[in-house]
Amino acid sequence: MSSSLRVLIIGGVACGPKTASRLRRLMPDADITMIERDQLVSYGACGLPYYVEGEFININALTHTQVGLPRTPEFFQKTKGFKTLTRTEALSIDRKNKTVRLKNLDTDEETDMAYDKLVIAAGGSAFRPPIPGLDLKNVWFMTHPEHARTLVDEIKDQGFKKAVMVGAGFIGMEITEALTNKGLDVTMVEMFDQVMPGVLDKDIAEYVQLHLDDNEVELALGERVTALNPDESGQKAVSVQTDKQTIDTDCVIIAVGTRPNDSLAREAGLSCMDKGGIIINDYCQTSDPDIYAGGDCAVNRYVSSIAGNPMYVPLGSTANKHGRVIADHIAGMRVPFEGIAGTGIVKCFEFNIGRTGMTEKMAKQMNLDYEVITWGGPDRPHYMKTARYMLIKMLASKRDRKLLGVQAAGMGDVAKRVDAAAAVIFFGGTLDQLAGIDLAYAPPYGPPLDPIAVCAHILSNKMDGISRSLSVEEAKKRMDTTDAVMLDVREPDENKLLTIKCDPDRHFHIPLGELRERIDELPKDKDILSYCKISLRGYEAQLILNQAGFDRVWFIEGGHEAWYYGLNYLGM
Repeated sequence: MSSSLRVLIIGGVACGPKTASRLRRLMPDADITMIERDQLVSYGACGLPYYVEGEFININALTHTQVGLPRTPEFFQKTKGFKTLTRTEALSIDRKNKTVRLKNLDTDEETDMAYDKLVIAAGGSAFRPPIPGLDLKNVWFMTHPEHARTLVDEIKDQGFKKAVMVGAGFIGMEITEALTNKGLDVTMVEMFDQVMPGVLDKDIAEYVQLHLDDNEVELALGERVTALNPDESGQKAVSVQTDKQTIDTDCVIIAVGTRPNDSLAREAGLSCMDKGGIIINDYCQTSDPDIYAGGDCAVNRYVSSIAGNPMYVPLGSTANKHGRVIADHIAGMRVPFEGIAGTGIVKCFEFNIGRTGMTEKMAKQMNLDYEVITWGGPDRPHYMKTARYMLIKMLASKRDRKLLGVQAAGMGDVAKRVDAAAAVIFFGGTLDQLAGIDLAYAPPYGPPLDPIAVCAHILSNKMDGISRSLSVEEAKKRMDTTDAVMLDVREPDENKLLTIKCDPDRHFHIPLGELRERIDELPKDKDILSYCKISLRGYEAQLILNQAGFDRVWFIEGGHEAWYYGLNYLGM
């Protein structure tokens, strides 16, 4: 490579600065220029909900380094060694002459800048749904530090008491918690019939929704916003109109998805997905080998162990990985980007909610032959006071037993388990390999057999025909449509607590230790659904009954703790 290689980078938030910083370290003599249409560069947008909540009080923390240095053009020039032009917009790309038309947004002056290698790191923009009232006051999107700062200021100055959160994705969950913890009553509106529709299957979402309800969040699911209604002056939004109701509010926050900023690439004739997003190869090159793209403006392929079309998952972690791959490739180092597994995690009140790989919905859409299980239990040994409950849902291919996806939710340490699953999916590992990983063990961190391994074991048993189980959703449907009965095998002192709600005549309580002696109390001509707190004993009850000639027995996955259809006291 020539020492005078000219590299122009469009975009200065995540992928852009990472590309420029890495490239300067690899190519000290390259001519590197980064442009950004905003005044701010390199800020942590993922921290915005936590500023709103009050986790930190100085909004500048999102634009400063760990030691408090502001990430400004001067910082990047002096510390990182590349030029940064803010308030500068890229208008067009001339691929033939290898120039980009730039506009200074303060002076309106237009110039052409030449490049040898061009990097498009233009990011994404919050989707603006086509509804009246988006431009009213007291309506916020949440993509920029100024959005978070002004929301916090107006909550204080205007004394907001009620908020409507439009969208139940990652940002929606985080902002809902933030506003609730600031004392506002929050209604979450989502056009789909569940929270986190692009992330979770409906059964796990139902479990999360119970937690939102416990924290007094009003859920308006399956409702489409049709308008934001103004006050008498026509200036401020005072209510949200859906296709089913009118919701009074003091403020509205909208987070209904991100759209890739790919117009510059499209106009230059670069290949893009029909639904949006610049198409890139394993080295983040576009259809023009001298033009790269990364971050929220690009689409990604799945990791090699998962089939499927390119997916659009805008995350800062991916953007930074793209930046490194781009810089390496420009510098002559062929280190590919291996793809993504759709891994994501969010904290909502006391719940941790994560996913990696495929959901069951995705597997069905792709007509895959898969098996699935849901496990529920504590993340640490039961005797540890820090032990917290969680659900794990796991999918694997019946053909080759490869792990396809994991979802997890609850108060337990979800991140550790999702990350382990993501690594197995990344390397194309199987269910049995996941169960055999030498994970760190000590009681403060987990039980001898980690929950992710236990879940893999249970799924293996199901695939091998050793166990028979039903998800909570399947069990509820079986109870509603047949004369099936439930068998509670918990101990008597446990049974005094809440139990699964059903007709007392169809509910049997026989502790596991008494089951062999009292087995004649159960009907052989009906489906029997066994359960305990987390269904470990429910599984053992299934085996005992099978050995005694009962062939219509299933245990309820996740047990009593996973049942989200309603609980009651026995006999009530």
